[in-house]
Amino acid sequence: MFETKKIAQGVHVHVHETTQFKTINFSIRFKDRLTVKNASERAILANVLQHSNEMYPSHTALRMVLDDLYGTSLYIDSTKRGDDHIVNLNVETVNDQYLSDKGVLEKVMNLMYVVLFKPNFENGQFKESIFKREQESIVQRIESVFDDKTRYAQQRMMELGLPGHPASITSNGSIDQVKQVTNESLVAAYHHMLENNEVEIYVVGDVSPELISSHIRDYFHFADRKQLPEKTQSQLQPPEQSRVLEYEDMKQGKLHMMFFTPVTFRDEDFPVMQLMNGVFGGYAHSKLFANIREKESMAYYVSSSYASQFGLMFVLAGIDRKLEEKAVSLILGQLDEIKQGHITDTELEQTKALLTNQLKEALDSARGQIDIYDQYMELSEDFEPAYLIGRWESVTKEQIAQAANNMSLQMTYFLSGKEEASDE
Repeated sequence: MFETKKIAQGVHVHVHETTQFKTINFSIRFKDRLTVKNASERAILANVLQHSNEMYPSHTALRMVLDDLYGTSLYIDSTKRGDDHIVNLNVETVNDQYLSDKGVLEKVMNLMYVVLFKPNFENGQFKESIFKREQESIVQRIESVFDDKTRYAQQRMMELGLPGHPASITSNGSIDQVKQVTNESLVAAYHHMLENNEVEIYVVGDVSPELISSHIRDYFHFADRKQLPEKTQSQLQPPEQSRVLEYEDMKQGKLHMMFFTPVTFRDEDFPVMQLMNGVFGGYAHSKLFANIREKESMAYYVSSSYASQFGLMFVLAGIDRKLEEKAVSLILGQLDEIKQGHITDTELEQTKALLTNQLKEALDSARGQIDIYDQYMELSEDFEPAYLIGRWESVTKEQIAQAANNMSLQMTYFLSGKEEASDE
């Protein structure tokens, strides 16, 4: 799918040469360890670098040059996956093979270089007004989670159940840590990112891997990474509390359940757990949706999700406060059904079909191809989608039942409306 070339120690270029798209997509991903401090600094850094640079010192000037480059899109974001925090420069531009105006690719790559290596510095630091504004922007982004009570409840469960674990750290860090970032510490984080992070560069389009890799080497001059972070997997520890009840000013209750599973993304049974999640609560045909929402009509929504990097499964349900005990019982009852192998042919086949369709739909976009390969190359550098589809096809009901039997409920968190507190 992708051809990989090493251009420096810890720096790789992955190219998918294809005529599928008339555009060329780039993704430059800087990977570092996920800590609250790193996430807080790098979330601000992504915003600051995207805003302006030495050559285009205002956001308006940068937008104008992008428009001149036939509507090239460029943005920088920060995210997390497993124990990694990732700052990502994304660019999509027209392939100048289809233009009378040649040289667009070189101009775009030069702009990417400017964005990364020529920041809008003032006396050796980021322009103070921009730094302060983007710092406040990240604070507001973190605070906005409180307005989405489902996201807030999930974050609270993670903070209480797995304090300090990478699973509980958001890609934006914490408000306290963001406020502690100084212009000086942000500059240090910037240099550390460019000089020490593992760098994965993806290119999708009708371009020669040899030519584009040569361009990237010439434009960016990435030096060898002297000491890359060791790849480790954080271990899960049982929460101190198995049930937590909290209150907020709201009407609909939020029930969140956290399960541990020994199966992670890197394990042989990873495809089995993907199917187990789909049968349990991942889709509209799943047992949780069909029995708790449709049959019992007791949940505004209910679903499960599998955090494969950590070996975690979550169940989320919107219910009335007085129905918490019944909802937990019904959810565990559906899990027991799977543990006993009570899975219909329709449930199994629909789950396999939906997983396959989701993968194929993602591959219809260049960005989807990059995201999939960036994740699955950890399993195999020669990863092909057909490999995963074949693994799903071979999974049996007995394997899914065994995977369900290896799950253990660790924590139940319920966020209830304040007006119902007197019912306790």
